[in-house]
Amino acid sequence: MHDHEVIHPSIASRSDWLAARKALLEREKALTREMDAVNAARRRLPMVRLDKPYAFDGPNGKTRLLDLFEGRRQLIIYHFMFDPEWEKGCGGCTGLVKSLGDLSLLGERNTSFALVSRAPLAKIEAYKADQGWRWPWVSSYGSDFNYDFHVTLDSAIAPPQYNYRGQAELESRCSEEPHFTKGECHGLSVFFHLDGEVFHTYSTYARGCESLTDAYALLDRTPYGRQEDFEDSPQGWPQRPTYG
Repeated sequence: MHDHEVIHPSIASRSDWLAARKALLEREKALTREMDAVNAARRRLPMVRLDKPYAFDGPNGKTRLLDLFEGRRQLIIYHFMFDPEWEKGCGGCTGLVKSLGDLSLLGERNTSFALVSRAPLAKIEAYKADQGWRWPWVSSYGSDFNYDFHVTLDSAIAPPQYNYRGQAELESRCSEEPHFTKGECHGLSVFFHLDGEVFHTYSTYARGCESLTDAYALLDRTPYGRQEDFEDSPQGWPQRPTYG
């Protein structure tokens, strides 16, 4: 039996490795500084008042979008792909939600988290129980919510748009992946509650959801950010709320 050739990094001396590592560290630091700047810009995005009183089917009956805030200022919604015809939720979305871990920090920072899918509530409840999840999860079936936030694409209802691209651009970019031009898609949206009204502050789609697997990454998507004070903080900090 012959050993197969193992593909591996090049082998270097400790001094050469250290030099390469330090060079990479400078790039990592630059990336961190750029991410801090992007997070600061995200927190400063304007917000848009919602004109529709969205309502969902939840375990306790009709549930308003405002109810999902659970009395908090901010709400993060993950648009979980679950078509009404499917018996199970999307495998990729399932993997992402399984990776979320402990998000108790969100509640401590005036932020709620919920899942929304278009599947009927009975299917959602069955799948939720099967996964052993406790996240609030409601059905948007029969409402405009998924269409308005571009996570269900149906040209018969609204012009398809996903990840801020219209139908023509989607078709030119996704010729080999038609599922990005129709049907269910995933994404994440952030909402803000002010004086009894709900505002939309942010949405991200596709690979924009890849890193949303811990509380800090989720808080970075909200207007209030991480809500912590740091000495020698980068530009855009401190993040203690200054409004609302």
